[in-house]
Amino acid sequence: MQDCLAPPDVNATLLQCVGPSGLGALLERLPAAASGFLRASGFAARAQEVVLLPGEGGIAGAVLGLGDGPVTPWSFGGLAQALPAGSTWRLAEPAGMAEEAVLGWCLGAYRFSRFKAPKRAPARLVPPDGTEGAIATAEASIRVRDLINMPANLLGPAELAGAVQSLAGAHGAACTIVEGPALAEGFPALAAVGEGSPRSPRVAMLEWGEPGAPLVALCGKGVCFDTGGLDLKPPSGMLRMKKDMGGAAVVLGVAEMVMRARLPVRLLVLVGAVENAVSGTAFRPMDVLRTRAGISVEVGNTDAEGRLVLADLLAFAAEREPDLLVDCATLTGAARAALGPDLPALFTADDALAETLLAAGLSAHDPLWRMPLHAVYDSWLDSTIADISNVSSRPMAGAIVAALFLQRFVPKGIRWVHLDLYGWNDANRPGRPEGGEAQALRALAGGISALFGHAKGAGPVTKTR
Repeated sequence: MQDCLAPPDVNATLLQCVGPSGLGALLERLPAAASGFLRASGFAARAQEVVLLPGEGGIAGAVLGLGDGPVTPWSFGGLAQALPAGSTWRLAEPAGMAEEAVLGWCLGAYRFSRFKAPKRAPARLVPPDGTEGAIATAEASIRVRDLINMPANLLGPAELAGAVQSLAGAHGAACTIVEGPALAEGFPALAAVGEGSPRSPRVAMLEWGEPGAPLVALCGKGVCFDTGGLDLKPPSGMLRMKKDMGGAAVVLGVAEMVMRARLPVRLLVLVGAVENAVSGTAFRPMDVLRTRAGISVEVGNTDAEGRLVLADLLAFAAEREPDLLVDCATLTGAARAALGPDLPALFTADDALAETLLAAGLSAHDPLWRMPLHAVYDSWLDSTIADISNVSSRPMAGAIVAALFLQRFVPKGIRWVHLDLYGWNDANRPGRPEGGEAQALRALAGGISALFGHAKGAGPVTKTR
C-alpha cells in the first residue's frame, strides 16, 4: 500500500472535493484563472467527475465531483487511477471526509500484481491526521483480496493454513494446525470433503486475547478450489472457484482488524482448508458421513460441500461456548440469485445481533441484508437413512436451507450468525477492481466493536460513515 500513500512532509498538489450544492462557493473561492477554467470546462460536480487545473509550468490542482448522494469511500475510489501516475495529492479540506477518502483511495489503487505488472503507478495521497483506522482497514482488505485472487495451484490447503500461521505470528497469537488422523477423528465431515484431493485437508486454528474476555469465534469456509466433486460443475461453473475460500479470507481479515485495534475480546479463528476434487477416493453421492456433533449426514450432492466443512468447525467452536459465533462462506448461488453480488446474506435468530451488524454495515459502507431462518423449510433436509441430508428435497430457497443445515450444528443459546457472501467484483468500479473482495469485513469488525467495546487507548476499527 505504500505506493498509494505519501509521507506528510512531501510536496503535494491540492485536491478540491465538491458536490453540486457547494460548487458556487468553490468557484468564488478559487483564483480567477482556475474558476474560469472550471466554468469553461463545464464542470458540474457530478460523481467521479475529475478536472485538472492548469498552472504555470504544469498542474495547479484538481477538483473531484462528489455528486448529490452521500460521501462514501467509493466517491474517491477512482482517483488513484484517474489522476496522473505517480502524482502526489493532499485534500484541500479533509474535514468530514478524510477517512472515506483514504479508504477509497487505497482500495481503488489496488491491483493484483503477483503475475502481471500494473499498467501504471497509482497517484499518491498524503493521508490526513486521524486516518490510521482507515489505513488499517485498507491493509486488511487488501490482504483478503490477495488471498482470494491467488490461483488455486499456488494456494492450496497447506498455503491457506500457512496464511493463518503468518497472521498469528504477526500479532502474537497461538496457531495450531490439525491434519492427518487427528483431522479425520475430530473433523470427520471436513476430512471426507478433502479425500479426493492429493493436497490433504487441514484445520488452522488461531487463538488470541486475554483470559476472561468475551470469546468471539470466527469460522471460515476455506475450499481452495471446488470442482463440485463427483457431482461435477460445468466448466463455466468452475471459472471462479478459486474464490471458494473467500469466507476463510474474510474471517482472517476480521481477525486482523480486531487484533490491530486491540479489542477486549478473545478470538478463536477456525479455517477449514480443503480442496473438493475428483478422484477414486472422493466422497460420493448417497454416502453417509459422521460429523463432530454426532449428527449423521447423507450426501445428496457433493457440490454442497461447504456446509459440511462448516458443520464440523461450528461444532468445535460451540464446544468452547463463545459469546459470539460467526461463520462466513461463499456458500450458495441461491443467495446471489436473491441478492446479487454486492449484498451478503445474513442469517441469525437473534434480532438484536442482526440489527447491530446491519447498522455496522451501513455505517462502514459495507451493507448486509438479513434473510429468514424459516423453520418450515427445516423438514426439507430430512433423510430416510441419516439424521439429515446436506441438500434440500426441493429446488427452492437454497440459501435458507443451507443456513438451516448449519443451524443444526449450533446449540440453542449460542449467539450465532451466518454470512453467505460472494467475495468477488465481477467488473471494475471505483474502489472495487475486478477480482477478490473483502465483503462483510468492515461490517463484522464494526459489529464486534459495537458489541464488545474498544480497548482502553485503542481507536475504533473504522470510523467511516
